[in-house]
Amino acid sequence: MKANRSYTLAVVSLFASLTAVGAFIKIPLPFVPFSLQILFVFLAGSLLGSRRGVQSQLVYVFSGLAGLPVFTQGGGIGYVLQPTFGYLIGFTLAAFVVGRMTERSKNPKAHSFIAANLVGVAIIYIAGVSYLYMALNTWMGIETSWSHVVMVGFVYGIGGDLIISVAAGLMAIRLRRIIAARRLFRPDVQMQDRIG
Repeated sequence: MKANRSYTLAVVSLFASLTAVGAFIKIPLPFVPFSLQILFVFLAGSLLGSRRGVQSQLVYVFSGLAGLPVFTQGGGIGYVLQPTFGYLIGFTLAAFVVGRMTERSKNPKAHSFIAANLVGVAIIYIAGVSYLYMALNTWMGIETSWSHVVMVGFVYGIGGDLIISVAAGLMAIRLRRIIAARRLFRPDVQMQDRIG
């Protein structure tokens, strides 16, 4: 039981850290910089399952809100007022949904991971663009239209994120095979249970 808790803590912390690292591999764009965070969000859901995947993203978000500079523009509780905070909410939701969709299958194929990631992209952008619109038009006092918000919050980044969705799906299937082949889990515990 203690070993299982240690394992959970380790993998959740690992993916929280990877998401933080992904924040600093970025292309600066107006309002919403393009980063590799989404890759690690999808891998967290695919490899850890819904429960541990969402835990990893909650650790990441709460670490940033506690003041660690793990977000693309720093950290601290005031980050909830940043126009991009909705994407962080979307990361948490997407990790859960990707995990839930892939753990339903005992032997998911690459297309299952890719489909789950595409749903995850939709969730991230719905949360992110909605929050961006609200932030700009309320507490930031920058009056802007939905079309402009969709352009800067969706159109500029969606191409790269669709490519990442496919890449993350292909990586997930390979990483799952490596995990199974190296017997990184106790043989008396089903892989699906340990991953999900």
